[in-house]
Amino acid sequence: MLGRLLLVVATATLLHAAFSTYEHLSHLKALGRPEGSLPQDIVVEALVSLLLGLVGASLAAPELKEITWRSEMKKRKIDEMDARMGFASWTHRGNLLFAEADDS
Repeated sequence: MLGRLLLVVATATLLHAAFSTYEHLSHLKALGRPEGSLPQDIVVEALVSLLLGLVGASLAAPELKEITWRSEMKKRKIDEMDARMGFASWTHRGNLLFAEADDS
């Protein structure tokens, strides 16, 4: 819950920083000075939103799953894992499928 809230706050803060950047650049363009650096408060706001987003994404992420063979075998039976389907012979089914029909 806290992670999702932090993500929402980070998104809103980042959108506000982007809008503030647009307004600042529009103001500089109106004054005839299109080049110039961003004010420190906009830069700090963008960095704070980045940090909030990182923390929020870390808290909102699901729990990591194990990827080892042991963890997989805890969930399955040996019969499911060692079925050896490569050794199965399916040739006996062809005799019924391709047999000629009896007319009796």
